Amino acid sequence: MILGIETSCDETAAALISEGGRIFANIVSSQADLHARYGGVVPEVASRRHLELVTPVVREALGMAGATLDDVELVGVTTGPGLIGALLVGLSAAKAIAWARRLPLAAVDHLDGHVASLYLEPAPLEPPFLCLLASGGHTLLLDVADRGAKPRLLGTTLDDAAGEAFDKGARLLGLGYPGGAAIDRLARDGDPEAYDFPVARVSGFDFSFSGLKTALLYAVRELEAAELELRRADLAASYQRAIVRALAERTREAAAATGARKLAVVGGVAANSELRRALPDAALAPLELCTDNAAMIASAARFTEAISYPGYLGLDAYASTA
Repeated sequence: MILGIETSCDETAAALISEGGRIFANIVSSQADLHARYGGVVPEVASRRHLELVTPVVREALGMAGATLDDVELVGVTTGPGLIGALLVGLSAAKAIAWARRLPLAAVDHLDGHVASLYLEPAPLEPPFLCLLASGGHTLLLDVADRGAKPRLLGTTLDDAAGEAFDKGARLLGLGYPGGAAIDRLARDGDPEAYDFPVARVSGFDFSFSGLKTALLYAVRELEAAELELRRADLAASYQRAIVRALAERTREAAAATGARKLAVVGGVAANSELRRALPDAALAPLELCTDNAAMIASAARFTEAISYPGYLGLDAYASTA
């Protein structure tokens, strides 16, 4: 079995999978309610909560899988990118487990983990494919040639990630955190054609959401409190439509330019209902594997060169890939 541990942001997660990609347990403890009062993730608060949760979450995963640490043959852990304090909690836990049992350890890139969520049973996707990775911290277009090779970056965001755009838009509309789910729910009652929000056109296959966010800010400012309450659903639907158009159109353009025959969408924003409708022919990560989880980290560990005992004791985490 492979034990995966993920603590890059505000989910404390542990999972156990087989070498073939069968999920035996996938436990995620979200801190969303803890950070909701702040309107976003507070790194120090997240790190301290990870400290409290990481051991119980690993124990719960082992219990669900009906396994013990004697059954673990490889430990995979997220080493970046993410919140450095949060990452260090998971990395320290993974090192301790691997060192105590003289196991190898795989240092997994969080973004590779999202892509590797597509390789799990019951319907693993075989490369090559074009992948849209859209989450709270990243928006990327990736040319995935092989499971063991680093994807080729085709496009990225020049400012906010799509998930950030959802969170900031939700804050402007007075909705809760996390913003993507709140906007998705409210948008179902609104008219996506009520406001003509801009979809930025930038060079290559890159994205930009800063102008869209500003357009929403101005639209909200023009409304009195009572009118805003009446138009909130229309604003949410129109704002969501603009984000989804940017993601879907640029993905289609990149697929046409590269000749990609298969499309895939991963990351937290892949759970958005309108995005899933906009790319019906794409392979979509299951909803439970869209947001941060440890099954995807364990999956990526299968295709990451493992570090033998005790060579990983000096391994460090990194906040960004830059």
